[in-house]
Amino acid sequence: MKSIFHPANSRGDVNHGWLHAKHSFSFGSWYNPERVHFGALRVLNDDIVAAGMGFGTHPHDNMEIITIPLSGVIAHKDSMGNASTINAGEIQVMSAGTGIQHSEFNPINEELNLFQIWIFPDKKQVEPRYAQRPFEIGQNEFTLLVGPEITGLSTWIHQDAYLSMGNFDADFSYQLKQEGNGIYLMVVEGEVEIENQVLQAKDAMGISQAEIIHIQSKLPSKILVIEVPMN
Repeated sequence: MKSIFHPANSRGDVNHGWLHAKHSFSFGSWYNPERVHFGALRVLNDDIVAAGMGFGTHPHDNMEIITIPLSGVIAHKDSMGNASTINAGEIQVMSAGTGIQHSEFNPINEELNLFQIWIFPDKKQVEPRYAQRPFEIGQNEFTLLVGPEITGLSTWIHQDAYLSMGNFDADFSYQLKQEGNGIYLMVVEGEVEIENQVLQAKDAMGISQAEIIHIQSKLPSKILVIEVPMN
């Protein structure tokens, strides 16, 4: 097993006033040449957006974009004609493909906390698409939120990548879904231990060259796992 530990306080920390962002990988004004991507995972941003604020209309192309509100609400509009709100307990996926424009806004009088995740696609210039759905996170098991089209999920992406979350209060394991993939595991809440390395809230570990990862639960924990091709 090959691994790299990314403690929470090693993330890029950028505070724009209306937006306080923590970047696991180089993004915007924060650049770390050793933290550009993990396999096909390009971005994992942990954003806090002030009440009544948001991201104005801006473009994307050739990227699979996944948004998970942890608390609060997102109001979304895009050039495909979608206009919706995404609440905590829902997930949004966009394939930017040949190009889209969208805006994201916090419409309520409380902070919005969200994960924004970008994954490199396995093909370029695809037709843009949008999907959104609610989910319930399993207890002592992983719930698959995103996967390739073969999974049959409405929230599928153009990549052999899998995004899962689970709540755990006992020891558990993660079995890779595709040979040659690696995982980027983040502790959203709680505390776990992997190979004698303790991970607390927002600590992360990138793991490759392993088929199954055994994880010790130290405290009740919420875990995010992003499995991606490493090539």
